[in-house]
Amino acid sequence: MTASPSPFATGRRKTSVARARLTTGTGKIEINGRVIENYFPSEDLQNHALQSLRALNKQKDFDIEVLAHGGGLNSQAGAIRHAISRALIVADPAQRAPLKKLGFLTRDPRMKERKKPGQPGARRRFQFSKR
Repeated sequence: MTASPSPFATGRRKTSVARARLTTGTGKIEINGRVIENYFPSEDLQNHALQSLRALNKQKDFDIEVLAHGGGLNSQAGAIRHAISRALIVADPAQRAPLKKLGFLTRDPRMKERKKPGQPGARRRFQFSKR
């Protein structure tokens, strides 16, 4: 069984969505047409986005092209990590077990709680006045 020529996967976190395409190459990572160092200002966010590659020691095996939108930078980094992890499995199904063990394949289900009617926020209540 052979994998598709360029593995493609979608990752999500909060309201962010990232679509990652892997091609065999030298380790060039491009997010929304920009180099990762220009897209994520801090090294922490860069490391978070590339955690799955580093865990499998495949930083130099693939060129990665990512389209990310929605949410903030931290949320996008999580979505990118999820997308890359899923694309790595499409490329090599044997990598599923180590990625699953590290928790990179689980979509983070935490979302912003909706605002309820009759109150100013999700949990906040208007000030109670007895008289």
